Amino acid sequence: MGDAPPLFYLEIAFRTLVVFIWLIVLLRATGRRSLAQLSAIEFAIVIALGSAVGDPMFYPEVPLLHAMLVMALVVGLQHGMALLIRRSERMETLIEGRPSELVHGGRLRLSELEHAKLSREDVCETLRNQSVRQLGEVQRAYFEQNGQLSLFTYPSGKAPPGLPIVPPWDLEPPSIVPPGTIHNAPLACLSCGALAAGGVVPGRCSDCDQSLGFTPAVSDPLGQK
Repeated sequence: MGDAPPLFYLEIAFRTLVVFIWLIVLLRATGRRSLAQLSAIEFAIVIALGSAVGDPMFYPEVPLLHAMLVMALVVGLQHGMALLIRRSERMETLIEGRPSELVHGGRLRLSELEHAKLSREDVCETLRNQSVRQLGEVQRAYFEQNGQLSLFTYPSGKAPPGLPIVPPWDLEPPSIVPPGTIHNAPLACLSCGALAAGGVVPGRCSDCDQSLGFTPAVSDPLGQK
């Protein structure tokens, strides 16, 4: 139970109530977007508020006014940053980054994946969560500033064949067509998904210059199992 006098438990309840009400007031001032969708700056604000809120709730040597001032300053900084972001596109890019086009015409843009610090597996997993079976279905995929993936696919039945991403490669790796052999159907690069016409299988992709190999491009990898 600790060595604190019983009256201190009432003080803890009072401190918690005051800090909680003050926090609600401040969060209401930040607007709905801050609660529903956290940017990098807003995530930092949450961490700072969490640090400022905890101690004054049960440490008697921490004055409530000090903690409330810290919380108000943190939220004020958030308002100031939000104002800068709204008024300056350059500041928005500096603070929140820029969107990245991860997929273009059924092909992974490896340089953009590297810029966004994402792996091919990260993107394929997200695409599978949105019912994409092969990369040829994807016209464009953008990694937005808020961390969401915006996906634009071809209309049903009009997608060209592409690199299969189901089943997950950890469960069932795609077959590799040996380089130098003859293959009369389109092939997809295992690195970026770029298509190669039928004929002699190349040893290196002409789009990404990688040599992971090629696999047959498919329209529905699950329907062909």
